[in-house]
Amino acid sequence: MSAEDYNPIYDIGHSLSYNLFNLMFRCDSVGAENVPKEGPFILACNHVSYFDPFLAGSQFRRRIYFFARKTLFSSRFKAWILNRFHAIPVDRDGDSDVGALKRVFKVLESGNGILLFPEGTRSKDGQVQPGKRGVGMIACRTQVPVVPVRFFGAFEAWRKGDKLPNFNQDITIAYGKPLFPKDYDPGKNAENRYQVVTDKILDAIRHLEKPKFNGA
Repeated sequence: MSAEDYNPIYDIGHSLSYNLFNLMFRCDSVGAENVPKEGPFILACNHVSYFDPFLAGSQFRRRIYFFARKTLFSSRFKAWILNRFHAIPVDRDGDSDVGALKRVFKVLESGNGILLFPEGTRSKDGQVQPGKRGVGMIACRTQVPVVPVRFFGAFEAWRKGDKLPNFNQDITIAYGKPLFPKDYDPGKNAENRYQVVTDKILDAIRHLEKPKFNGA
């Protein structure tokens, strides 16, 4: 699980994702240089569409891990594919899935990046929703940089409940400057520490502005 593991399937999938998103949606981004070039990090994104995990990692070269529901690992083939794309199986209530959390800690300890959605589920209206304490707990336990990310247009492209995506929708992605422990962690003795951290991360996501689409 080291950052240098040879994984051609992930690399091919990454290239396909980048090209497909740009071809189908005129996908653009700003701030991808804010993703650390090395070392562990958390990519904290708003959650608005079906393809958010692939969209989030399509604009930079580093590999990332992400949660996927255990029900998706229903066959050996599906599990094999998902494992190659660095998916971590998790119960619906991820905060209480001890095995999944251990995997996350191992991913970060190995110097890799993890994609997390502080809201826990897809937004029904495209707006940033209140978050769950799990992201704050992981950030506090690992003390790694957190990169806030916000999608613009992804909700309209393929919102929850839509059977097919809207290919006429432009998508832009804003990667914010990393939040370091001194920025987000109020300390071990702080009241509601984990929820406070989650709220700070979500506030950073909310304050990301929509970038101008270069192809417009």
